[in-house]
Amino acid sequence: MVTGVVGLGLIGGSVAKAYKQAGHTVYGHDTDESVVNYAGLSGVLDGELNHATLPYCDMVHLVASPAASMDYLEENAGRFSVSCLVIDHCGTKRRICEKGFALAATYGFTYAGGHPMAGTQFRGYKYSRANMFSNATMIVVPPVYDNVMLFERIKEALRPMALKHVVFTTAENHDRMIAYTSQLPHIISNAYAKSPLIPDCEEFSAGSFRDLTRVARLNESMWAGLFLENRDNLLKELGMLIDNLEQYKKAMEEDNPEKLVELLKNTKL
Repeated sequence: MVTGVVGLGLIGGSVAKAYKQAGHTVYGHDTDESVVNYAGLSGVLDGELNHATLPYCDMVHLVASPAASMDYLEENAGRFSVSCLVIDHCGTKRRICEKGFALAATYGFTYAGGHPMAGTQFRGYKYSRANMFSNATMIVVPPVYDNVMLFERIKEALRPMALKHVVFTTAENHDRMIAYTSQLPHIISNAYAKSPLIPDCEEFSAGSFRDLTRVARLNESMWAGLFLENRDNLLKELGMLIDNLEQYKKAMEEDNPEKLVELLKNTKL
């Protein structure tokens, strides 16, 4: 299989390495040409993904921001072969899938939305690795939900990533769930790490502190864009969290141990 990867950061670099390790031909594109050159010299890429090589790709992974991925789709929709499967890796799905499905219907290629549930707190190609997705879940938004052969084609195309699960859902459900499982935790971690006590925490912290602050350092431009694109879902989750925190605060202000115990044990985990 000939695979193209647009965006060679942490996730895109890991996609490229996974497919190359599995024996596929891999072409790559990134706005930073030095990354493309390095990936080529290190044997991860077989060449640059450009107007000449794009038509030969059996699959193309869009691993850039939603805005950049939509721009790439707009500019290159007519260059994908009709047999090509194009899948994005964006953190939100409604806008990118609407654009991708429309262009695919016009130009004849197959499009699906994707979101791998994997990553680290680090960014950049140098932290990418071929086993990044091993035993992870890939959320996929297909264009239709009654085509078993398409589902199997997508699963087979994603096999080099060594995923544990491929879960098919709608763009709306993806964005609703990801607001809670991914975006809200990043906001909590980032806000928590703004305490003036942070510089003095090293000798007073253990696992809970490390867990809560692990994703506090983030790509602020990327995450701000994702938060705003999914702000309807995220605002609901933020509102519920703030309401819950107010209850803990009130119980302590009132020196109410019974209420605090009730709140602490009333969890859905």
